[in-house]
Amino acid sequence: MNILWKDPGLPTDSYYEVRVECTDVPKTKFKIKSGKTLSVRKWQSAFSPEGHLDIGQTLGRIYRGGIHPTIRGEVWEFLLGCFDPKSTYEERKEIRLTRREEYGRLKELCTYMFPLVGSGKFITAPVITEDGTPTQDPIVLLEANPEKLMIPTTQATINSGKEVSVPKEEDNKIIQWKLTLHQIGLDVVRTDRTLVFYEKQENLSKLWDVLSVYAWFDKEVGYGQGMSDLCSPMIMLLEDEADAFWCFERLMRRLRGNFKCVGASVGVESQLCNLANVIQVVDPKLHQHLDHLGGGDYLFAFRMLMVLFRRELSFGDSLYLWEMMWALEYDPDLYNLYEEPDSDRPEDAKAKPKSSRQCGKFEREILRSGAKDEETLPISVFLVASVLKEKSVKLLTEAKGLDDVVKILNDTSGNLDAKKSCSGAMKLHKKYLKKVKLEKVAS
Repeated sequence: MNILWKDPGLPTDSYYEVRVECTDVPKTKFKIKSGKTLSVRKWQSAFSPEGHLDIGQTLGRIYRGGIHPTIRGEVWEFLLGCFDPKSTYEERKEIRLTRREEYGRLKELCTYMFPLVGSGKFITAPVITEDGTPTQDPIVLLEANPEKLMIPTTQATINSGKEVSVPKEEDNKIIQWKLTLHQIGLDVVRTDRTLVFYEKQENLSKLWDVLSVYAWFDKEVGYGQGMSDLCSPMIMLLEDEADAFWCFERLMRRLRGNFKCVGASVGVESQLCNLANVIQVVDPKLHQHLDHLGGGDYLFAFRMLMVLFRRELSFGDSLYLWEMMWALEYDPDLYNLYEEPDSDRPEDAKAKPKSSRQCGKFEREILRSGAKDEETLPISVFLVASVLKEKSVKLLTEAKGLDDVVKILNDTSGNLDAKKSCSGAMKLHKKYLKKVKLEKVAS
């Protein structure tokens, strides 16, 4: 791999070109720095001749300086547990091939159920009603210029150009899947629209295809707003669509609980509850004030947790924040845990002893504290808590209602420092573990 190292002071956003007319996007605070950022050379030197990766060697460097954009996709595959660091080049080649074939089969099935999947087009209007009847209203299809609509057509004429009678769908799973397709399309056209990358129809379609296939693959969760923000970077970083799908699928294993709906409740509410508990422990005065203002449910932090600060940072900085989080949280058992058929969630099991050297710093703190699995919280909760803590003086003195809280937090958009926030999250985590331990002893 012969990739030239660019100017060590080059902003990371220079790799993710913004459309000329978009002048109000957040500017990057992160710069690629020689000696700190994980470079191509340092990444390659972390592998043995057989392909075994010394993951411990790379985690600290990622936390200190992020990952060079040219290798970001392949490093993410390891951070998210797509591959076992102990695997060889040959083993990974075989795994990748198997996964690509599996994705091909999944996509083929989705194409059979709805021919627009894989066609290079997508929909932004409903194609089916809740009782399974195909809609007679025109479907909006987008072509090369996303701003320009095609001549409206019906589902029956998409491929043939002729009016054909479309039978009512009886399978409830297929109905539920088809009901999400237009919502995915609506979100796709709104996702990262400031980037030149998404001026190309093929990239928009690729994002729609991956999300549509995922909605069928994980029927329990399906599709929820925010997933397009999480998937978009995978589409940009991994050239092969199947690789992008599996990388996104691994990320969703961590976050899918946020999108699960039980009655009128959304899964992320449990994370908001965790956030409330953390603030109550580390800053009781702030928690009391927020509760007094009617914000004790912490719904004002909903977006930060759902899309992991994508709206608070520039595109490049949000990727930098993510990889720092994953490096800090890295668990060497991640791959084996994912591959065990009965343990497909990170929270399901963390039982086996592990080498702390191969763990991320956040994970090491948890191991040292002796905290039980049910007591551990993701770093994202502490990241949000660190933002609130940083704004605590302003929140305590200026917030007279929930609107003020939202306004103060919205001021962080474009002004958040990813590395500073991670450092703040680590300090809060340590403080939280210490206080919880003291409370246990006292009780």
